[in-house]
Amino acid sequence: MMPDLDRRAFLKLVGGGIVVLVRLGPSPALAQFGRGYPEDFNAYLRIDEDGKVTVFSGKIEMGQGVTTSLAQMAAEELGVALDSIEMVLGDTDRCPWDMGTFGSLTTRVFGPVLRKAAAEARAILIELAAEKLGVPRDRLVVRQGVVSVRDEPGRQVSYGALARGQAIARTLGEEAVLRSVEEFEVMGRSVQRLDAVAKVTGKAQYAADIRLPGLLYARILRPPAHGATLARVDTSEAAAMEGVRVVEEDGLVAVLHVDPEMAGAALGRLRPEWNAASPGADTDGVFDDLLSRAPAPEVTGVKGDVEAARTAGTPVLESTFRKGYVAHAPIEPHAATAQLKEGKLTVWSSTQTPFPLRDELARTMGLEAERVRVITPYVGGGFGGKTAGRQAEEAARLARITGQPVQVAWTRAEEFFYDTLDPACIVKIASAVDGDGRITLWDCDVYFAGDRAAEIFYDIPHTRMRVFGGWMGPGASAHRFAVGPWRAPGANMNVFARESQIDVLASEAKVDPVDFRLRNMGDERMGRVVREAAKAFGWTPQPAPSGRGWGVAAGIDSGAYVALAVEVEVDRETGAVRVERVVCAQDMGIVVNPEGAIMQMEGCITMGLGYVLSEELRFDGGRMLDDNFDTYELPRLSWLPRIETVLVKNDALAPQGGGEPPIVPMGGAIANAVFDATGERIFRLPLTPARVKEALGKRRAG
Repeated sequence: MMPDLDRRAFLKLVGGGIVVLVRLGPSPALAQFGRGYPEDFNAYLRIDEDGKVTVFSGKIEMGQGVTTSLAQMAAEELGVALDSIEMVLGDTDRCPWDMGTFGSLTTRVFGPVLRKAAAEARAILIELAAEKLGVPRDRLVVRQGVVSVRDEPGRQVSYGALARGQAIARTLGEEAVLRSVEEFEVMGRSVQRLDAVAKVTGKAQYAADIRLPGLLYARILRPPAHGATLARVDTSEAAAMEGVRVVEEDGLVAVLHVDPEMAGAALGRLRPEWNAASPGADTDGVFDDLLSRAPAPEVTGVKGDVEAARTAGTPVLESTFRKGYVAHAPIEPHAATAQLKEGKLTVWSSTQTPFPLRDELARTMGLEAERVRVITPYVGGGFGGKTAGRQAEEAARLARITGQPVQVAWTRAEEFFYDTLDPACIVKIASAVDGDGRITLWDCDVYFAGDRAAEIFYDIPHTRMRVFGGWMGPGASAHRFAVGPWRAPGANMNVFARESQIDVLASEAKVDPVDFRLRNMGDERMGRVVREAAKAFGWTPQPAPSGRGWGVAAGIDSGAYVALAVEVEVDRETGAVRVERVVCAQDMGIVVNPEGAIMQMEGCITMGLGYVLSEELRFDGGRMLDDNFDTYELPRLSWLPRIETVLVKNDALAPQGGGEPPIVPMGGAIANAVFDATGERIFRLPLTPARVKEALGKRRAG
């Protein structure tokens, strides 16, 4: 947390100009994460004498476009041009405390706060202008950072002129009036991303691009398998290499050199002996292993009498769905550069959580938090995987030991080995449908996926959900590897299972999958989104399996409602699934940047192809069998279907999250389409050619 500062010290820290301070209390939107913002200066913006506006936030940019969308929000409420905004993100010395960037929370939680701050600043400036121009406030208008008298445009004063020589601080109140959708001039418009030029020209800096005088590149000795421990190591051969420095301290064994290739060569000269890891489950055996160690369940979503409905005479259809471990596999592997100078540690790190990382580094290094600074350059993809900061801790420790700045940049093999993984998980569902095509029972057990996006928006009289652990908390300790959030953590599995089972019921009732959903829909907002997706797709009702290869699925995530309609083609000889077309309809409230929202929708759909069709980490005990992209297959450009997006208008709702929702129904939609094409339902992700071929072979044999 940010140290307590009095007003004088704070203003000295941020500099001159008009400063608007934002104080946040606990946020209901963050309650699901068991944390909230402290009552501290969480965000502020500065208006300089030249009229430039600097927005400071602990949020970070990792490709999702918040640098641009947050700037649009600030510009809109201030009444300034977008190009007058400068964004400063993720610097723990310059920005107030923030919990991190994940869960699509930036737009829907921090965004409203920033808008209120900008609206408050506008009100302050209008007050100052009224005094300077000698007119009542209601006679003033603001445009492009200039306050003028209505019907007397010659009488005006700029924001820069008003700010000159003044430092006025005011805590944000609830009275700030936000602009309405009808008044928007910057929000709601597609603008070029503010980071676009830097990224396409290669000027954008990432953590591994940091260069400091005397920088050493480190390579660290890693075990051959999870659970293996170092018995002894002979470092003499590496130490004899010119310019190589060897470090052995408290289990950390590293070689360092001013040339990264020489550091890599020195790593190969280490001669370690390892105590073998204890045997464990493999890729296919992990599910039984996990079930044997599942924690006690949390019972939620109980309605009606599930036990009575199970014995009511209607056939109960039971299914078990499985998904293996999935890697984040970002373009940029974890990297950090650390420098300890005059008792202050500065770390440039690819992290989604600069402030929690700062606090963790302070504890590890035995420093006060104000003696640690974390700077977050651009992050080359995170997807939840960069909430952990092992590489930053390694760089910091080595910088202290060597007395020189040190960079730790993981190789791709290290990334696959140490990255926190999307956990393997299981979902068991028992359900029933009556003769009128109405769902009568829903009894769901979720193992290790948590309850995100598992809500039932269908109208079912008897429901129960039991959650046996998630990707954090008690459930995480059941895994042999470190697990953590992966884009919409747990939601992809939960929606795959739910929407697949809904299709099982639709097929049993011999009702078209879209009609079946609408017949049982208990949420009108979701019903509208499903109808919009079906309309854009050109859906014509027909019970599955129809042979067309059409599938539909819907989900709620990060406050946004989304429905997908897809078309697939299945090669019956090889089992390969090709997705030909995806239509995505999404209601995300007010859309700040339509083009940016569409980019996120397309990105989710593209990334979703991976966890649905190919991505699964193979392992044997603690030994990873995948350590690069030659065996761990990501979606390729040649896989991309025709993608069509529909932004369902809902301006009555504040902006909702857009970085994750469309990825959530991808598993269900594609699996349902495969069933429609082949008549075979696949209950395990990913839908690899081998698994699809095996299912089709069983059908032919039967």
